[in-house]
Amino acid sequence: MAQSGDQEISELPRSIALAWGVAANPQRGPRREMSVEKIVDVAIELADAEGLSAVSMAAVAKRLGFTPMALYRYITAKDDLLLLMQETAVGLPSEAVRAAQGWRAKLELLYREQLAVYLQHPWMLALPINGVPLTPNHSAWMEESIAALDETNLNSDERLAVSLQISGLARWAAIVAAGYNEFARESGLAPEEVTIREAELFDAVIDVTEFPHLRRVIDEGTFVRDVDPFEFNIARALDGVADYMTRVGESRPTEPGAPVDVDLADDSDVQDDKKYRAARKATQEALKVLREAEKNVRTARKAQAQALKEARERRR
Repeated sequence: MAQSGDQEISELPRSIALAWGVAANPQRGPRREMSVEKIVDVAIELADAEGLSAVSMAAVAKRLGFTPMALYRYITAKDDLLLLMQETAVGLPSEAVRAAQGWRAKLELLYREQLAVYLQHPWMLALPINGVPLTPNHSAWMEESIAALDETNLNSDERLAVSLQISGLARWAAIVAAGYNEFARESGLAPEEVTIREAELFDAVIDVTEFPHLRRVIDEGTFVRDVDPFEFNIARALDGVADYMTRVGESRPTEPGAPVDVDLADDSDVQDDKKYRAARKATQEALKVLREAEKNVRTARKAQAQALKEARERRR
């Protein structure tokens, strides 16, 4: 039985239980020839090659050499399969994120890594958004983005909001890039030719009288310039976060009942205080130990899930 805060959850949805490795495996049916992992891997291969519309329980079963009913012993619904595909495809943030220096460098790297995942698996962009996926890998991405802001003066609400901002910007950039890539494939044009074609179409229909400002942008060659507007967007978004941190400063009142959130981002006025430096060092070392412990817990849970799976297979 899972427990969240003071409220008990009697049963997790099967897809989430599978993602966390706490769902029971089927007691009958194909053994080593099939597993949840194999089903998900084949489904991802189909989606990467032919798009999300190519993925069905029947298509996956055919690729594996089984009947659709055999698959349903392992994954009971297509929605569950889609969640597990998304969880596997998204993977985990790289170790480089944690090694990056400063909150901004960490968030920039998380943005680029999320963008790369979407471009590698563009079918993920077609999945409906019906909440935050409550799965280990997706939780790890959120954990890293929130942890990047750990030594700032942002409160928990603001850290989560920044985390969502980064993932949202990565998703939007990927939607546009994936659309252009798909058009390039279908038309047989090179990416730069797609850009030139688009600029020519704008040039043909945009009149200076009706659209003077857009016409000026066209005439200045903005549409064909080799500049990534999404890089500008992420930089300005993080500029805004940095400016907000500065404006908040030490003026923020502590919420009733909340722990004191010490502002470690701006301590230039006390750098010469030995006791303060020692206290800050102790905090940083404790955070390092905490993060390592969290990593060990995730590793141990995966090992436990694998051991549980193998133990049940031995009992068949």
